[in-house]
Amino acid sequence: MKMEDLVNELQEMVNDAKGMPFASDKVMLSRDTVLDILDEIEDAVPTEVRQAKNIVNDRNQILSQAKKEAEEIIKQAEERRKAMINQHEITKQAQAQAVEILSEAKSKAAGVKKAANQYVDDMMKTVEDSLAKQYNEIKKTRQNILDTQKKSAR
Repeated sequence: MKMEDLVNELQEMVNDAKGMPFASDKVMLSRDTVLDILDEIEDAVPTEVRQAKNIVNDRNQILSQAKKEAEEIIKQAEERRKAMINQHEITKQAQAQAVEILSEAKSKAAGVKKAANQYVDDMMKTVEDSLAKQYNEIKKTRQNILDTQKKSAR
């Protein structure tokens, strides 16, 4: 029987008991019955106390486990946050390097283009000078031929 039921039974016995003559606040009870109920209460108390202790222990274990899990979740979240920050920093560095590389490539391309244009201009100048020299030679030769023809016709 549960302790609560035993206490209720004891209360009913006291309420239902016959009063003592000339003492309204005193009643007559069967000693053996009251002692039996008290023994049962005494036996029930440790069981219920043990159950209560087990419940408290279970509660404490559940709270402890929940705390450990919460700490682990927080730890994982912190690690993930750090990883994301690192990844973001790496991304920013990579973007900065990409901008730098692109700038260098444009600068080198402009230098190569300038050098190529200068080379072509130099080559064209050389060809132009050569053609001008040959043109002058041709003109000179032609003039010599004309001069020779004029001398021979005289």
